[in-house]
Formats: sequence, structure tokens, C-alpha cells
Amino acid sequence: MIVAASGTSGAGKAAKPHLLGSEVMGNMSPYGVGGAHRHTPEMIQNLSAAAGTPVTVSFTPTLAPMPRGILATSSAKAKAGVTAESVRDAYAKAFADEPFVHLLPEGQWPATAAVYGSNAVQIQVAYDEAAGRVIVISAIDNLAKGTAGGALQSMNIALGLDETTGLTTIGVAP
Repeated sequence: MIVAASGTSGAGKAAKPHLLGSEVMGNMSPYGVGGAHRHTPEMIQNLSAAAGTPVTVSFTPTLAPMPRGILATSSAKAKAGVTAESVRDAYAKAFADEPFVHLLPEGQWPATAAVYGSNAVQIQVAYDEAAGRVIVISAIDNLAKGTAGGALQSMNIALGLDETTGLTTIGVAP
């Protein structure tokens, strides 16, 4: 299950009445609900590949009163024997060598303002023992870490350059 709050830049740059500041500020609204969002199939494809088995995804995007950024809260049913420590250890190990992925210290939560203008993603993990669910919260600047940053990072790798060339991990308002 994924619920993601997205700034207006995620809707493109075409002038649309529902994206006017007077309509967006002070308001949040869902869209693409019930599997209708265009990115749901690629999430299913990539998560299934990572899991090595078919997965299902329930994705609910919301339009947030901010110009850019995505704050996503994702959760999944935990396997038996999972603990808060094992979840944190797994994420620390998985992202230890990833220059753009920052697993925050325990008790610190991702914020879109902290990654604004950067190619970084902040993540935090938790285990809800009562519900038996792993929870991951992430924040990105969807313009810098989105397709543009991903394209530059991929180009760097394809050209044999350091993948961080031309990209920053520091937001403009950390």
C-alpha cells in the first residue's frame, strides 16, 4: 500500500484550473485512485522483479499544496520473525553504497524541503508490530530526483563516469 503526496509539478506544466494556486493552497485531494494511476503498472513490474514473485500494489496519490516534491508512505505485510531491528538492518545494508539514498537516523523523518533541488532521497523505516507491517517513508524532489536526475545519473553510469557527476545530494534548504 502506497499513499504519496505530490506537488503540483507532478501534473506537468500545462495550465489546468485545478492546479491554480488558489485551488491547491490549503487543500489536498486524491487522484488516480483504485489502480487508475499511470505509474501503478511499472510499480507492480519493478516490485515483482525485486521480490522475485508477483506482488500487488494499492497506490493512492494525493495532490499536496506544494509546487514540487513527493512524500510517500509505503507499507507491506511483514513476514514472520521480522523485527524493527531486522527491518532497519536490511535497509541500511541495501542502501549502504547508494550515494543518493539517505537512511535517516532513528526518530528523524523525511521531509520534502530537505531534498528540494537535490537528487537525494530520504528514507525512514519502521515496523508496526501491532499491525504486522513494515512502513517506509520517503521524500524526493520529483523534478531533480525524478526523470531529469535519473536520466543524468543513468547517462553517467552508461558513459563510465561517477554516477554523482553533475548531481547534488544537498537540498537548497536542508
